[in-house]
Parts: sequence; structure tokens; C-alpha cells
Amino acid sequence: MPDLDRLTADLLAAARRAGAEAADVIAADTASLSIDVRKGALEHAERSEGVEIGLRVLMGRRQACVSASDISPRTMQTMAERAVAMAREAPEDPGAGLADPDQLARDRDMAALELADPADPLPPAELEDWARRAEAAALAVKGVSQVQGAGAGQSRRAIRMAATNGFRGAYERTDTHLSCVAISGDGLAMERDYAGEGRVYRADLPSPEEIGALAGDRAAARAGARKARTGAWPVIFDERVAGGLIGHLLQAVNGTMIARGSSWARDLLGQPVLPDDLSLIEEPHRCRIGGSRLFDAEGLPTARRAIVENGILTGWTLDLATGRKLGMASTANAARGLSSPPAPVTGNVTLTGAAMPRDRMLAELGTGLLVTSMIGSSINPNTGDYSRGASGFWVENGEIGFPVNEITLAGNLRDMLRTLAAADDARPWLGRVVPSLRVEGLVLAGE
Repeated sequence: MPDLDRLTADLLAAARRAGAEAADVIAADTASLSIDVRKGALEHAERSEGVEIGLRVLMGRRQACVSASDISPRTMQTMAERAVAMAREAPEDPGAGLADPDQLARDRDMAALELADPADPLPPAELEDWARRAEAAALAVKGVSQVQGAGAGQSRRAIRMAATNGFRGAYERTDTHLSCVAISGDGLAMERDYAGEGRVYRADLPSPEEIGALAGDRAAARAGARKARTGAWPVIFDERVAGGLIGHLLQAVNGTMIARGSSWARDLLGQPVLPDDLSLIEEPHRCRIGGSRLFDAEGLPTARRAIVENGILTGWTLDLATGRKLGMASTANAARGLSSPPAPVTGNVTLTGAAMPRDRMLAELGTGLLVTSMIGSSINPNTGDYSRGASGFWVENGEIGFPVNEITLAGNLRDMLRTLAAADDARPWLGRVVPSLRVEGLVLAGE
């Protein structure tokens, strides 16, 4: 494994020699392996390994970013010289700039968050066996006609960051995942569904048999799907897709959108955006969750914060640049790639508050729709107008009646989010812990 600490120090030194007034660097050593099987045979195997470096230089309020996969001293010096030349010609960005040294995180030991599985990586043959077992479990479910594919994979990523303001940060992340896609029916009557899980520690994963059987059960339940009735109906977004609904809110309160004035939530700070019995909490220090971190990409310390508290929107999601543009402090949400400057990104979030049993929510729905899958997206970021394709199950008298497909849901996010009711079925090991959500009065376009 290359000495990433040495790489970041050498790249910073190259930037200084090239004349950079300030700079930050990132080095990533990554390795991944993925295996796909179909009809009991290996269909695809892919392994990737490599070390990449990224450099951002600042000349006053002008900045430029470059990256490379060649880590030779000559390449690093060339990168630095080109970045400085680019920065000198770049337009001024009033938000550009590093953190002040007294803003930097003091606690940088990420080991306590358990983001890297200490177990040795699995050999390809064992991952292939996992995928075969998941496929076999799905095929064993009555009503499943075929399995589109099953796959298993793992990855490890070591990161080092450094900047001329004195920041140094390091962490490592691992991921092991397994998924299966099953199909019921034949020809034009085919319906598919899936199951998949990923964990930081592979010991926390469900068995391949559990994942395959769940994919098969879901696909079999969709057999004979037809269109639903057009009209305005209450809708339950299943836990599998409900996080996407909250994701639209998170996107709307992102500092980049707010600074541009292109968000439907731009005038809602301090106003109700959810029912008063719900809160949306960011929790960056959860153990064994891939999105956890003690510091952000600009070296600022992260902390638990309420994005929405008792229904009220309390703040935007900010990095240093968007915070400066809005006259606010960063919320330590900066993330960056190797060839791009920092930008605000929301990490782990949990929707908390009143929660009813999922069965009770279904019973109280009466007649309406349970959505289990979303297709495509048409969201107007300025107005919040919402239109998406969906499939799921029609509910009559509080009980699931029959599977439905080829539905379009339409509404406005402002109104939809204010009518939410939450169930109690959120999966606590996800980065976005959101239960099934009921929304009132959406327009369904079916038959």
C-alpha cells in the first residue's frame, strides 16, 4: 500500500513550489471486487485497484482543481503548475477559501466509528458462492419464473486529506453487499422485484438465502399487476422508497440550491415543512454506518443537528463556500471528489417522531395505493411540482388487494411533506433511516 501521508505532503509541497497561495489535497487508495451470476454460472467478474490524487489550489478567491492516477514526483509537479495557471485565469468565487486553523476538528480518530471491517477480504470464489445461493433461494420461491441476476461485492477505500492551513485527516471505509433481482410471469406479463443489502462489517449482512428468498417473494407478489384507478387517493410510500421522498427535501435545503435561489424551499427557513410531530436529524457519528465522519472534507468538526425540528425547518446544509455566500456558518457538510471543489452534502439522517405500526397505517389508509417502486423522476426544483412513475399494490378497505403498475403520481412537495404520517418500520442500519410514509391526496394517473 502506498504511503498516502507522504503523497499528500509531497503534493502540498509541489503546490507551494508552483506558487499556490493556499491548497488542499486528497489521496485515495481503493480496491473493489464484484461478482455476478446468472443461471448458476458466473456472468461477470470485475476487480479494480488504484491510487488517485487530487489537488485544489487557491489564488485569492480564484481556485482550480486537478487530479491524476500517476503518483510520480514529476506528475505531481506538473499537476501543481497547471492548477496554479488555471486558478490565475479562473473567475473569482466569493466563497472560495480554506477554513481558518481555529475552525479545524480536534478529534480526528475515526477508529471509534468502526468504518472499516478488520476481517480479511473474501476470495472471489466465496463471493460467487454467495451470489449462487441467493439466486437459488429466489428460484425456489413459488411463482418465480427466472432470476435476472444475483451479485456480491466488496470494497475498501483509504483516504488521506491535507491542507496548507494545517489540517490532516485520514480514514478508511469498507463495504460488502449482496443483491438479487427475481422475475415472475412470462412475456409481456413479466414483473420483477429485488432485494439487496450492504454493510460496513460483512458479519452484519443477512444470509444469501434470506436476500434471495425476499427478492423471490417480492417478485411473486407482483404477478398479474395491472393499472390502478385514476383519481386523488392517499398513498403510502413503502420504507424502501420513502427515503427518496425525504431526499427531495434534503436537496431543496442544500446550500448550493439556496445560494442560487433555485429551490422551492428558499423562503421556508423557520417555517413548517413537516407535521409538528416529526423531526429530521442528521447524525454523523453513528457506528458502522458508511456516511459517518468526525470531520468534513474541509476539516471542520461534524456534530448532530436538527435539520427540521418539530416540523420547523431550522437551517440549510452548508459548506464553507455556500455559508460565506449566505452569510452563515458552515454546518460541516462539505464533501469533495478528486477533481472537484467541496460542496455541501447531507450525511446520515433519521426521521424521528410519532410512529404508528405499519399494519395500522395500512388499515387506516382505507382505499389507496401502496408504492413499492419508483420509476423516473420529474421534479421542478423551483416550484416543488412532483411527478413520478410508480408501481406497488392497490389497497381496498385497509387490505392489500392486487399489484399495480404503470402509474404516475403527481402533487407538490410543499403540500405532500406537510401531510406526512410515519410508520415504525425504518431500518436502523441505513444511512437514511426513514419509515414508510403516508401522504394524503396525491393524484394518480392509471386507467
